[in-house]
Amino acid sequence: MSKYDVFADPRASGNLLIVVQDDLFDMLDTRLAIPLLPEDGRRTPLNRLNPVFPVGEKSYVLYTQHMVAVPRHVLKGPVANLRERCDEITAAVDFLNRGF
Repeated sequence: MSKYDVFADPRASGNLLIVVQDDLFDMLDTRLAIPLLPEDGRRTPLNRLNPVFPVGEKSYVLYTQHMVAVPRHVLKGPVANLRERCDEITAAVDFLNRGF
């Protein structure tokens, strides 16, 4: 399991979770993750907080404000990895934490 791996969300059918916890903390039994929800055409005024990413054939909105610790054992087989979009993901987390 690596940072920016994307998994099916076991709590909500059709939603995904992206791991944003650094690999340095692999020994922990939880992973810090952010929900990715299918884009429905409605956009938030905070596009920087909620960027959109393609995963497979669909687009998903990163709901940074719903960041959550997830038990590692519930995350089964990554469906994608968004490492190439790490700057946008990090910017969204920084924006939530620091306001800029």
